[in-house]
Amino acid sequence: MDMARAMVMEPVAAADWLVVAPVVIPLVFGAVILMLRHETKLHAWTAIAALAATLAANIGLLARVVENGPLVMTMGRWLPPFGISFAADALGASLALVATLVALVCAVYSISDIGAIGRRYGFYPFMLLMMAGVGGAFLTGDVFNLYVWFEVFLISSFGLLVLGSEHRQLDGATKYAILNLVATTLFLTATAFLYGIFGTLNMADIARKVDGLRDTAPLMTLGVMYLLAFGMKAAAFPVNFWLPASYHTPRIVTAALFGGILTKVGVYALLRTLVMLFPPELELLSGLIAWVAGLTMVIGIMGALAQTDLRRALGFVVISGVGVMMAGLALGTGEGLSGTIFYAFHSMIVMAALYLLAGVMNGVGGSYSMRTLSGLYSAHPMLAAFALLLMLAAAGLPPASGLWPKVMLVRASLDAGYPWLAFAILATGLLTTLALGRIFILTIWRPRAQESLAAPVSPRLGYAVLGALSLPIVLMGLYPDPFIRVAQLAAGGLLDAAPYIGAVYPEGAGQ
Repeated sequence: MDMARAMVMEPVAAADWLVVAPVVIPLVFGAVILMLRHETKLHAWTAIAALAATLAANIGLLARVVENGPLVMTMGRWLPPFGISFAADALGASLALVATLVALVCAVYSISDIGAIGRRYGFYPFMLLMMAGVGGAFLTGDVFNLYVWFEVFLISSFGLLVLGSEHRQLDGATKYAILNLVATTLFLTATAFLYGIFGTLNMADIARKVDGLRDTAPLMTLGVMYLLAFGMKAAAFPVNFWLPASYHTPRIVTAALFGGILTKVGVYALLRTLVMLFPPELELLSGLIAWVAGLTMVIGIMGALAQTDLRRALGFVVISGVGVMMAGLALGTGEGLSGTIFYAFHSMIVMAALYLLAGVMNGVGGSYSMRTLSGLYSAHPMLAAFALLLMLAAAGLPPASGLWPKVMLVRASLDAGYPWLAFAILATGLLTTLALGRIFILTIWRPRAQESLAAPVSPRLGYAVLGALSLPIVLMGLYPDPFIRVAQLAAGGLLDAAPYIGAVYPEGAGQ
């Protein structure tokens, strides 16, 4: 029997292991922290070391992908589609890199935010397991394993959400779990239909077979099911109500992780399935998705205008950003998708930074309420400077990172014949400026009415993490070219799947 026709017989090159390193490193270090469960003082530093190593692996992986094209590893030595494949292209590798950067900064902030009880009950193993799931979702080449990695990070995020067992946490976790269970069930059902139609769940194999089955298979039904399932996970209108009901309940570092990373995995899944696997179906659904995008961005930011709690307001800003990203999906053009991907880079960093900013404001002011929090400019001018930068970034104003992806999306909307969508993006920017400007005026610029009864807290660690996240925000705003090039490369890989298919099937996409 010639095993070479079904199995990989040659040893794997050392550099190729980078494709699984973003998953393996957090899993291994998470297990190490469990073994050190009685040495809680070591947990934070072990997690920071793990995420720093994962970040280094992601940098190496992205550099290799940009230089050589998609990188693939298939498990168990079996050739695809029999083996489970990890397939890193520019889209997955870049998003995994930005997500790990956010997680690393959050891990540093957690030194002051997570106490002995949180460490004892598993904050850091949950965090590392969540990042393993996020990395796996971005890098898997198999639809069923996309579902598996979704479950990994959802289970771990549920553990992070209930950590502390306060009433509001349990209430938020219940809503979070039930709505995500509905989305997961729909995702799994769609995947079962997908396997029944194609006889495979390998994304490259589906991409090369789909044209031959388009006339006989119910692919539009599959596209709608994936749109609904991943739209719910991304918190798109009208299935977004679980997010503002849950993201304000956990510790602020957990909210920063969730707000920065998790909804972007849902957006990534929409891009991967609809753009790469079902492009004609996406074209037919584009009008519907454009309306969903517009309503998500406008209703989300209007919700932020109605809030008096910082964390609740930021939850609605997260939802509004999802609408902006879905606008590029609706357009389906190279510039539209590039704008969505660039906006995802920006949103991951800015939303995590805004939640951490809220945590620092609570630390020095003793409250998350805009009714009682005030006078921060006179007491902490550096905090006011960080707040101004982050609010400009979230609103899409110079010199921060949000400007250029919105410019790309507005231009793509006008070129594609969607002037009202361009107007919605611009109107959302104006409303975001008003919503965040209101927060700035009430909490930072307004004079303090009375002295806070909160114990004084040094914001130095908070300044350090805000400074670390502000650097890429300013860099993306002042020197966007490298980020635009990566986003364009990622968008090109979605629109032309031939290099992806050729990496999974190196003997030729047609075989």
